[in-house]
Amino acid sequence: MSEGVRISEHTESPECDLDVPPEQRPRHVAIIMDGNGRWAEGRGLTRTEGHVAGTDAARTAIETCGRLGIEALTLYSFSTENWKRPPDEVAALMDLVLQMLPLEYETMMENGVRFRMIGEREGLPADVLSEIETAEAKTKGNTRLSLNIAMNYGARQEIINAARTLAEQVAAGTIDPTDIDESKLDDALWTAGLPDAGPRGALCRRVRPGRSPRRAGRRAGRRSGGSGGY
Repeated sequence: MSEGVRISEHTESPECDLDVPPEQRPRHVAIIMDGNGRWAEGRGLTRTEGHVAGTDAARTAIETCGRLGIEALTLYSFSTENWKRPPDEVAALMDLVLQMLPLEYETMMENGVRFRMIGEREGLPADVLSEIETAEAKTKGNTRLSLNIAMNYGARQEIINAARTLAEQVAAGTIDPTDIDESKLDDALWTAGLPDAGPRGALCRRVRPGRSPRRAGRRAGRRSGGSGGY
């Protein structure tokens, strides 16, 4: 997303958002799936049950973006820092991916949703990565909404990977160092090909189950979702 991403301070329901004129809607919405475990603990539930409930919030966001005609939705679901969580919680999150993705194939195909993962693929369990790649292959021809799940994602790691990619291209002689500009850097990022916000701006929200979106605790830069946990 482009510089100057706006952080929403609104607490409207998705139904209220439907009243926003098309020319004022962002092209790309980013949501940090925040606080699922804390939400569950506050209700006497397990953290795993909180993550399951978080998938309902994500589904609502996907359906709303589809109705609004928004081009891209990025859900920051698992950061590089999340590996520090208890092993049983990490395992439950990975199992959730394995359980939920196959259930959503038909819905994604019917609604023209293209699924893709952004983040470091190395380090993910083999069965989880296989399921992700299957979803990407099945939906690659869809064009209505680009649904991007940020897993094993860290903003710093994304920049490091992009720098390595550009350095390899320079070493191979395919580009000259003086050719490196914003466009070349953008093409080397995990988010390559996603729309910039353009004049309409972009929207970044933190969402937890059963709660209205709340203001994010920091202003987003070019990318939402840093190396911290979600």
